[in-house]
Amino acid sequence: MTKWSPNSWRNKPIEQVPAYPDQAALAEVEARMATYPPLVFAGEARKLKRQLATVADGEGFLLQGGDCAESFAEHGADNIRDFFRVFLQMAVVLTFGGAQPVVKVGRIAGQFAKPRSSDIEAKGEVSLPSYRGDIINGIDFTEGSRTPDPARQDMAYRQSAATLNLLRAFAQGGFANLENVHKWMVGFIADSPQGERYQALADRISETMDFMRAIGINAESHPSLRETDFYTSHEALLLGYEEALTRVDSTSGEWYATSGHMIWIGDRTRQPDHAHVEYCRGVKNPLGLKCGPSLEPDGLLRLIDALNPENEAGRLTLIARFGADMVEDNLPKLIRAVEKEGRKVVWSCDPMHGNTISLNGYKTRPFDRILQEVEGFFAVHRAEGTHPGGIHIEMTGKNVTECTGGARAISADDLHDRYHTHCDPRLNADQALELAFLVAELLKKDAAAHPQKKVAAL
Repeated sequence: MTKWSPNSWRNKPIEQVPAYPDQAALAEVEARMATYPPLVFAGEARKLKRQLATVADGEGFLLQGGDCAESFAEHGADNIRDFFRVFLQMAVVLTFGGAQPVVKVGRIAGQFAKPRSSDIEAKGEVSLPSYRGDIINGIDFTEGSRTPDPARQDMAYRQSAATLNLLRAFAQGGFANLENVHKWMVGFIADSPQGERYQALADRISETMDFMRAIGINAESHPSLRETDFYTSHEALLLGYEEALTRVDSTSGEWYATSGHMIWIGDRTRQPDHAHVEYCRGVKNPLGLKCGPSLEPDGLLRLIDALNPENEAGRLTLIARFGADMVEDNLPKLIRAVEKEGRKVVWSCDPMHGNTISLNGYKTRPFDRILQEVEGFFAVHRAEGTHPGGIHIEMTGKNVTECTGGARAISADDLHDRYHTHCDPRLNADQALELAFLVAELLKKDAAAHPQKKVAAL
């Protein structure tokens, strides 16, 4: 490997880069952002890495989720609160289902840039640059909106800072109180058409809460019951922004991306000799790597060598995104290669990106196919004797109609009702929590099949 620096990626080929018309303005914005305070801190990233190491050892579970692409227009305290509320409910359900701690990582406070299959979008005789996320350009189909604007990076930074401020207050200020989360979850059970299926797990949680209260364990006597660890993550796609927010940790002398606690490399930008791998290999944050159908075992091992040469547990999460009909054909060979070489990784399932279809002119994702990919992911790990370490989903706390199916049976005809996403379809609040209950059943089955599994305290 050549010597790394925060800007060594600039000497490599790069994919998914926006064509900024004013390079001087871009350089000015990046130089200014390099003077801004960090959004997250190295110690927080190290703590997340330690928690992910327990997942890599089979002693925990990763819940990673949030918006497909955050937008400037939808930013607000209510949206952040609603997302966090559903996310906490999912985490509690998964904790009880798997009898393991859940590491909570949001796709939030930085998930502004999106890769695209084409640089150009055409409507009739008009062709404009594709929408690449609010940090780069606007979603309106006009020349002014679609022209990449470096000033948008300032807005993304400020929105991320404001979001992080509120999330930290929610996580540590009492909103995450286990009693609150339990009450919200019970309300979901009562309203869900499939509530009876989830009642047994809900009753277990209620009984545990009653027992804890009876012996004096409550939020007043044990502050940990009203607080939680919550981390942020995003795809490290816009490397100029990432470089500007790369800092040396004063306690270790190591480089960290301070734009988020965890960053990941997408399926379109994981070329081992290209810019995105070059940037990510040098920062010490926990990393994610999307693994799609085109990734072969030798290619995966080469990427692991580049991104985690010291084989550090918690450093690398492999996010499998194959599609419901391809996971059981493609995942085993990757697992076997990683296991044979003794590589320490977290295996996570992204059941969203391989299951996108079009209905009535809308991109959507059928809930049954999402669940089918998760079930296939668990089945493969059960057969290979490895740990299904997490799920990675696109979701919102709002009652949108973007993915079909679920207990409330959203149909193709319902999609137009509340289709609000700026990019890809997201699970709504009910669908996300329903998925958590179904994954909890899989975790319980997995725990019964491996009674020797240890449980770590995060």
